[in-house]
Amino acid sequence: MSQTSATPKAPGPGRGRPKPRRSGPGRFGPLPWIAPAILLIMVVVLWPVYEMVHTSFLRISTSGFVRGSAGLDKYRKLFGEPDLGHVLISTVIWTVAVVTLTMVLSLALAQLFNQEFPGRRLTRWALIAPWAASVLMTAIGFKWMLNQTAGVLNTAMTDLGLISGPQDWLGDPSTAWPWMMFVAIFVSLPFTTYTLLAGLQTIPGEVYEAARVDGASTWQTYLRITLPLLRPAFLVGVVINLINVFNSFPIIWGMTQGGPSSATATTTVFMYQLKDTDIGESAAMSVVNFALVVVMVLVFLKVSRWSEDEN
Repeated sequence: MSQTSATPKAPGPGRGRPKPRRSGPGRFGPLPWIAPAILLIMVVVLWPVYEMVHTSFLRISTSGFVRGSAGLDKYRKLFGEPDLGHVLISTVIWTVAVVTLTMVLSLALAQLFNQEFPGRRLTRWALIAPWAASVLMTAIGFKWMLNQTAGVLNTAMTDLGLISGPQDWLGDPSTAWPWMMFVAIFVSLPFTTYTLLAGLQTIPGEVYEAARVDGASTWQTYLRITLPLLRPAFLVGVVINLINVFNSFPIIWGMTQGGPSSATATTTVFMYQLKDTDIGESAAMSVVNFALVVVMVLVFLKVSRWSEDEN
């Protein structure tokens, strides 16, 4: 009888072979690539947040010297401010009104610019102008235009007989708020319009052709195809505008500085006003502002079900 000797089997691919060790920067994976971004976030975002919270628990003189710990005294003082209530209400109205009108107008402009018409390229470029200019410069320009003694608006309306005499448009909160909202919408339209326009241009034309074949009307196509497919771009526009409008400082400060008193102030402007009398209280207002922004965005994303896919 012949005896066959067993020959060892060669190890299969990926079995029995030790994985080669990476040497050099490769052993850290993607960390070297994202480390600069993480460092930038820590320096620009996390460190100022820490300093803001830390300062709100300190007793600091108006000259900037730390006089010791204040505990929760600055928060008690802040919530005892008589102007805080109407400032919070004004901030909510300001944010909701500006964001809502901006999104509605931007949606209309995006749909207009998505169509072919003579001069479309020129109008698209013209829309960038408010975005390219400084927000503070735009606010100051409108402030000069609304000036009671030398403003263009008063002069033109008086010459046309629309008003009997010059009006102090920014001195009265009832007229100052609408004008500041107008400027805020004016400077917010370019970004939001182009965000929605980009979303519209990603919708395939075949989807509309299929809807026409199925006999869907224009309104049904808009409600069941355009708006659902535009939802991601729409949510991006809303979130960015919520943060920008809530924290808007240059427009209000450039036009009214929150006055008279705090009648035209939002929480961001009110925070800046407080620093002249109490830096610690101003820091406490900053912490409240930061918390309000985070809660506001999280609530919006929860209500809009950002992470859920529609069937």
